[in-house]
Amino acid sequence: MSNKLSKTLGSVNGPYYVDTNCIACGVCIVDAPGFIVMNEGEGFAYFSKQPKSKTELMMCEEAIIACPVESIGNDG
Repeated sequence: MSNKLSKTLGSVNGPYYVDTNCIACGVCIVDAPGFIVMNEGEGFAYFSKQPKSKTELMMCEEAIIACPVESIGNDG
């Protein structure tokens, strides 16, 4: 389960986040391109923007489901 108290660096403010358990597998980038990006140098993903439309919300929720280490959360 994701931990909102250990969000990865670079994330924009908002309900969606990636925590420090991220293993940089890249699955989330496939499900939510443009919202989640990879910090290649440090080896973790983060939210570069928050979803606004229903379609965007569904993309980010799919990323939550797909994350193999449950590192993506929504505290909204």
